[in-house]
Amino acid sequence: MISLQAFYVAATVVTLVQWLRLRDKRLLPLLAMFALLSLAHFQGEWFASRGYHVAAGVAGLTLLVMISPRPPARPAP
Repeated sequence: MISLQAFYVAATVVTLVQWLRLRDKRLLPLLAMFALLSLAHFQGEWFASRGYHVAAGVAGLTLLVMISPRPPARPAP
C-alpha cells in the first residue's frame, strides 16, 4: 500500500517536471505545498511537523490567490 510520504514525494516530482516544462509561475506554490507536506510526513509526529503543515497551508492559500479570477479593470472616466 502506498504511503502518504510516497504520494507527496511523487506529486512534488510530477509538479517539478511540469514546472520545468511549462515555466508557469502558478505551479510554484503547488510545488512548495507538496514539498512541505512531504517533509511534514517524513517528520512523523504532529508536534515536530506542525510548522511544515502550517507552511503548506500558507502555500495553498497563495495558490488560491494566484488562480482566483480578478475583476476587469474599470476604464478611466
